[in-house]
Amino acid sequence: MNVNEKFVITVNRELGSGGRTVGRKLAEKLGVEYYDKALIKGLQEKYHLSVEAIEKLKGQEQGWWADFKRKMTDSFVYSNYYIPKPGDEPELLETDEVFKTETEILKGIAADESCVVAGRSGFYVFRDHPNHMSILIQASMDFRVERVSRKQGMSPEEARKVIDDVDKMRENYVNRYTKSSRYDTRNYDLVISADGKTEDEIVEFILQYMGK
Repeated sequence: MNVNEKFVITVNRELGSGGRTVGRKLAEKLGVEYYDKALIKGLQEKYHLSVEAIEKLKGQEQGWWADFKRKMTDSFVYSNYYIPKPGDEPELLETDEVFKTETEILKGIAADESCVVAGRSGFYVFRDHPNHMSILIQASMDFRVERVSRKQGMSPEEARKVIDDVDKMRENYVNRYTKSSRYDTRNYDLVISADGKTEDEIVEFILQYMGK
């Protein structure tokens, strides 16, 4: 990957691996923007974005994302984790229209700027991008349970249930829209185990891998 040209780094991660924090810290180190579900979903809802709306924006302005971004506010609040609630599975799976809209938004972003994207099946969305690096961050179940328990104030049993639910939903989402598995290491340039490492150490390892 050439960091002197526009690039996209996609980070898929297991809940409790610290991958979301790694993605944000990596973006900060590289001086680029970080995008995840909270922001993309917020953009769709706040600005009523759809595939048709984006097509109109493209028709008005070739670099539609740059123009659109100038008009945006940054009033999106991030939570530490996505925690499923009863009835969330259909929403997480979403619709074909929502997935297509997300894809158009992400591709518009990447055409305009370098960025780090967490989740959103980025390994698939940017599979043909000429300057893309795909990362998967995993961890042992013990590591994940301890982290989620500590961060969310849950018992280990509650944390394990949340992890199992999120794993299932994310795998269903990826399988539905990519016909692949998020655990298939062939989808990634770099697979990292978080066990025994801090988030900063993982970020430094990725930067070394990139030659930074």
